[in-house]
Order: sequence, then C-alpha cells, then structure tokens
Amino acid sequence: MTTSAQTLPLVKDPERLEARLAEIPAEPGVYFMRDGSDRIIYIGKSRKLRSRVRSYFRDGYNKTERITTMVKQVTEIEFIVTDTEAEALALEANLIKQHQPYFNVLLKDDKKYPYVCITWSEDYPRIFITRKRQLGKEKDKYYGPYTDSGLLRSILRISKRIFALRQRPQPLFKDRPCLNYDLGRCPGVCQQLISPAEYRKTVQKVAMVFQGRTQELIDILTEQMDKASTALNFEVAARVRDQIVGLKSLTAEQKVSLPDDTVSRDALALALPSGIALAADAKHACIQLFQIRAGQLVGRLAFVAESLAEPGAILQRVLEEHYQTAESVEIPTEILVQHDLPDGDILADVLTQRKGKKVTIVTPQRQVKAELVEMVERNAQYELQRMQKFGDRNHQAMQDLAAILDLPDLPHRIEGYDISHIQGSNAVASQVVFIDGLPAKQYYRHYKIKNPTVTIGHSDDFASLAEVIQRRFRKYAEDPQLPRVDHPDWPDLIMIDGGKGQLSSVVAILQEMNLLEDLRVVSLAKQREEIFLPGESLPLPTEAEQPGVQLLRRLRDEAHRFAVSFHRQQRSDKLKRSRLDEIPGLGHHRQKQLLGHFRSVDYIRQATPAQIAEVAGIGPRLAQAIYDYFHPA
Repeated sequence: MTTSAQTLPLVKDPERLEARLAEIPAEPGVYFMRDGSDRIIYIGKSRKLRSRVRSYFRDGYNKTERITTMVKQVTEIEFIVTDTEAEALALEANLIKQHQPYFNVLLKDDKKYPYVCITWSEDYPRIFITRKRQLGKEKDKYYGPYTDSGLLRSILRISKRIFALRQRPQPLFKDRPCLNYDLGRCPGVCQQLISPAEYRKTVQKVAMVFQGRTQELIDILTEQMDKASTALNFEVAARVRDQIVGLKSLTAEQKVSLPDDTVSRDALALALPSGIALAADAKHACIQLFQIRAGQLVGRLAFVAESLAEPGAILQRVLEEHYQTAESVEIPTEILVQHDLPDGDILADVLTQRKGKKVTIVTPQRQVKAELVEMVERNAQYELQRMQKFGDRNHQAMQDLAAILDLPDLPHRIEGYDISHIQGSNAVASQVVFIDGLPAKQYYRHYKIKNPTVTIGHSDDFASLAEVIQRRFRKYAEDPQLPRVDHPDWPDLIMIDGGKGQLSSVVAILQEMNLLEDLRVVSLAKQREEIFLPGESLPLPTEAEQPGVQLLRRLRDEAHRFAVSFHRQQRSDKLKRSRLDEIPGLGHHRQKQLLGHFRSVDYIRQATPAQIAEVAGIGPRLAQAIYDYFHPA
C-alpha cells in the first residue's frame, strides 16, 4: 500500500515543504502543525512567522528530541496573522487550551492546590476557596494555586474578622440580619443594608491581600485613619486602626524577609535531580513561583506540567498562563527565571504594555537573585519528592490489586457502585471512577432508581444494582461494534459495594447483556473487607491492610459518600416540595422559582400575596391561591 503525496510528512516532500514555507508571511502570528490524521499536534507563536516556522526544518538547527520527533510527523502547516505580538500571545494561549496539542507544554489542573475565587460577576461578590478553577465568567477572579492550604484558610478567616464581609452563604432570617450584623462582622448583605458599590470597596481591600499588596493597603488605611482622627471621627478612626493591627499580624504570619525591598518581583523555578531547573517524575514537572513584594515573600504558588519539554518552554508556559488573567497591579517589574525563555522578549513586551512600566525577565547567574532562584528550586524539588512518594504508594496499591485479582495489567480505570435509600424511599445509586488510583470526579455519575418495585417500605439493592449496571453499559449491548476494552470509557475493573448477593445480581445482568467476558467484576463486603469474585462462595485470602485492599476501600467509601450525599439532596428537595405539591396550579418549575426566591416553605408562608407575586412566573391570581392555602379562612 502506498501513501499519497498529500499525507507524506513535509520533511519527506521537500518541494511541497518549500512551497508551503514560502507562503508564510514575515509577520507576527500563530502557527499550527498538523499530522497525517489532520490533528493539531503543535501550536506556536512568533514575531516573524516565516523565520520561526522555517527554523524547525533547517539542518543543523539545535532542536530537542521532542521537537525532532514532532517535525517528522508534520504533514501540514497553517497560520493566523495578528497585528501585534500581544495578540499572538493571547491567541496561542486560547488555542492551546482548546486543542491540547500533544507536543505543547500542557499544565495539569492538580486538585491538591487550592485557589481563592472572588465572584466579581455578582452584585455582592463572594470570596471562597476552591480546588476547581472554572473560567466561565470573565469577571470572576482566581488567585493561586497556593501550596499551603492551611495558611490560605487562616488568611481568609482573619480577613473576614478584619473586614465586615458576608459570613453566611445563605441568609439565616428572611426579614432581618443575623447576629453577625450586630457584632459588626457583616454589613447586612442578606437584607441589602449596604449598597453593592460600598460592599465591593470592602471586597477590593481583601483582594489586595491576595494580590500581595498588603503594605499598600496598610498605607491607604493609615491615611484614612489620620483623616478620621483629624475630623474628630474617633469611632471610624478606631475601627480603621483595628483593621491595620489585624493586617500587620496577618503579614507577620505569612511573610519572610528577603534582601532588597525596593523592587517587586516574581521568582520561578523547577528542579531536576541533576541540578537543572526541573523536578519531574515519569510524567510531570513541578514548578514553584515565589511572589516577593517590598522585600517580603507574600505568596508561594505551585504548578504541575504534563509535558517534559525543555525547562525554558515549561517556564514560559507557566508564566503565560499565570499572567493571562492578572491585573496590572499584580504584575511585578522583575521576573527571575532559572532558564532562558524561548519567547521571553515577547512576554516581557506584553507585560510591559499591560503594566504601563518596564517589566524585565532575567535569568540571574550570581549573587542574591541567583540565590533566590535556587531557594525556589529547592522548594520545587521538595514538592516533587512529595508527589513521587504519593505516586509510589499509589502505584504499589495498583500492583498489589492486580496481583490479588490476577489482572493482566494495572487497573487504569476502576469504577465503584453503591445504592443509598431509607427503606426504599428516594433510592439512588452512585458511580465513581478512579483513574490510576486517584478520584476522577469529572466521570462521577448519579442514578435515580426507576424500578417500580422499589418503593417506600420495600427496598431491593440487588435489583437496583442490576438496573444501574444495565443502564451504564446499555449502549455496548445494543451496539456490539462499539470499541470496548481499548476505549477510554471502558473500565478495567468494576467494584460493587456489598457481598455475594449484590455481586450475583450484577453478574446475571452482564451475562444477559453478553458483556461478562469483557468486564472484570468484584464486590467488597463491608464487615470484614472481604473481596468476592463471580461464582466463588468464599472470599479471596487477603488482609484488610494490604495496599490493594485499601485502594478498593477508598473506592468503596467514595462511592458510599457520593450516593449518600445525592440521596440526602433528593430527600431534602422532596420535603421542600411536599406541601407545595398540594397547591392547585403550582407545577414543579414554579415551585423551584418560589423556593429559589424565598429559600424555604416557612418564608413563603409568611409572605403577603404582593410579595409572592414578585416571583417570576407567579401572577396575582396564583399568588392569592398560594397565600390562601397557607392562611385558610
């Protein structure tokens, strides 16, 4: 079989390669490399597209092994011209996130590092800690990821004491604020006793703490205190004084003094066992970024990269990602990196434009700055060692589990199932997924049990588990041509929470679907942590503390937690709706609108017809009917 000229790699078709390179302009922009399957395998940017793209195919050009491998697969080159280097930088970052090219440096969203989120998209912004960074709303701002979650929670807790912020996610009372308002800890957001504009000013002060601008905030507050004191407004002056004292105690806890307090700078490094700036296990690199403001270490951020590209490219990708959503005041005037960046000049120019001041990116070689980068590298190395230690334990657990169950390979994807109900009421099931021994929550699923025989007072866990498994693998039974074993959605192992009875019900439905031969199923009994195999009356001879058994226990406990939380949610929703179901003309959608507006049935009962009619979709007539239901004559 011969390959057409169109699918030949460009390095094997010099005439077409030269023609394609001649078409690329010498302007700033972004370029795409595609392989024979038309997949984008690399995305890059350059001030001069023609020169950069041509360099990949030039003999003698100093290319890494990764780039050399990539070039051999390129069958097509595309480009997008931009007006400026800044546009090229932003476009490249967005396209990399969208296409996730194999040969680009890809940052891993590691859930163990928390962020602080401020929801500027809302009238009254919320401040909370999250391990999941969602960029759905452009106005919302994320700070991090932070390496020390304990310190981060302490900072947020103290900030809520220093400044009057909303203390509760939901109001405690419908028509009045709670005790936090009387104590001066909350400005009465739930009753709108403070305007959105004034509340946002308070939140902005908290944001300055996470921007590393604590000293600047202290200076602003000191000036406000002096003005209030001069105007004989001693109550305001005392309140501001207490805020300053709190901020100083906060900074004393989180900061470490460093030489040279005249420049604001960030220091970025990775670490390799060989001493160069890369810390990596078989798949990942650990990167740390120290934020130094006015000679004080105010923040230590951590990143994980999925690619083991050259260190400079990894550092470049981290900095582009980190500064993409940063405000101008958060950008330092000096950035210290341990390796030269491939496009450091473009990044420096873009950051200079955004900050309005000269921003330099420096690779220090000696004295204080080099020592600072070395300190960052040591911290990256320690973090890598922690990652490797955890990874080794996890790998050992998968090896032990594979040995216990006589699996041909390590179980890459394991699925766990559990049922939750109270005497048959609100019966639900959970499906949790572990990838390489770790929870993969993006694949978790809930199921509402539809079996008509499962009702209040009559439960049937065996039938419920069979129903869930049947629904999970129905598409494979209906279409035998669908790929199975090699498909990423196909589990290497299924764990059922229960004993021989639960396992037998699942085995029976899989046999009926002709899928049992392709699926490995076991059950884990709670009482003695015993593992049962299909068709075996006795459990496997294992110890409860074996690494493989502990892995199954973690999976079982997670499946149980996920099922119970969903069951509680369903039960709570049903209790809320139970009384509203009795009102004629009030359907499920309007019930949700009412509960979303009033928060509880008790508040609906206290509302007047006019207040009820304010809810979207509730007219005056229905509002009167709702009122009459709660206030019979």
